[in-house]
Amino acid sequence: MAHLFYNFLFIWHLLLMPCFSLRLPNNAVELSRIKHRSKRYDDSISFLAVGDWGRNGNFNQSIVATQMGYVGKKLGIDFVVSTGDNFYDDGLKGEDDRAFKTSFSNIYTAKSLRKPWFSVLGNHDYQGNVEAQLSPALKKRDKRWNCKRNFILEAGSADIFFVDTTPFVQKYFDNPKKQVFDWRNVLPRDRYMSSTLKNMNVSLEHSKAPWKIVVGHHTIRSIGYHGDTQEMIDHFLPILEAHKVDMYINGHDHCLQHLSNERGSMQFLTSGGGSKAWKNKIHYGLHNDSSMHFYHDGQGFLSVEIARDKAKLEFYDVSGRTIHRFKLEK
Repeated sequence: MAHLFYNFLFIWHLLLMPCFSLRLPNNAVELSRIKHRSKRYDDSISFLAVGDWGRNGNFNQSIVATQMGYVGKKLGIDFVVSTGDNFYDDGLKGEDDRAFKTSFSNIYTAKSLRKPWFSVLGNHDYQGNVEAQLSPALKKRDKRWNCKRNFILEAGSADIFFVDTTPFVQKYFDNPKKQVFDWRNVLPRDRYMSSTLKNMNVSLEHSKAPWKIVVGHHTIRSIGYHGDTQEMIDHFLPILEAHKVDMYINGHDHCLQHLSNERGSMQFLTSGGGSKAWKNKIHYGLHNDSSMHFYHDGQGFLSVEIARDKAKLEFYDVSGRTIHRFKLEK
């Protein structure tokens, strides 16, 4: 009955959208899947999450990378998740762009980080050649690289859903700054958005994993510089709530933070401190004290350890010091 009620609310919500009408596709399909087999007998996994990093090692990117290597070795991580804005300021120019080497391959060199990287696109990536960043040619340059618009990572006790959030944000289409975005294979926008939402809904509905995690670039809830993203609240939050998603991990705000949903038990985790940070603009009154658990206006990253019935999460600053930790149980 819950999924029937959600479907009614979902379609009603779309009918009421003020900016544009979305044409729902007749047949939704599951997102493409990548399988990562757990190396542990109990199906547990561990990974690091970092975002907003690609600056040729500058703005402490190299220092954060070094600390990621230490923590990655300690935890024996399985892979790394990137929350987008992988290459500044304007994405990659092409498949042979030198920035792929100077901002990625030459930076994350620790043995513990020589694991698969699973990435989403951020708004700055869309200001370059998006198809280059999605191209299999990059995997030939560095076998760690995995980047798609929307996909599922099956990893031990978790299904991790990676979603392309930039096309949902209206201001990039109003574009008052006259930025140049690569909207190939996104337009017509309404069709792309409706297809993404329907496919995400179906994929979450079919998931049998004990833990459901969604990764996107833009915030849903945040007290950071950008604050909440209204389009994410309008389009994605109802789907995530309906399917009892455990965590939403994002970048975009160049900080580290942990909030919890005011309804249900979903955790909002920002890991956007991979390089340039310290915006020094915090919306303290945006969320109440009961939902706001931690905020760090600086650089760092997140670790996630997941077993079938419990999870442990830690935020680290630029020096590798743990500055916030918490546990979840099923």
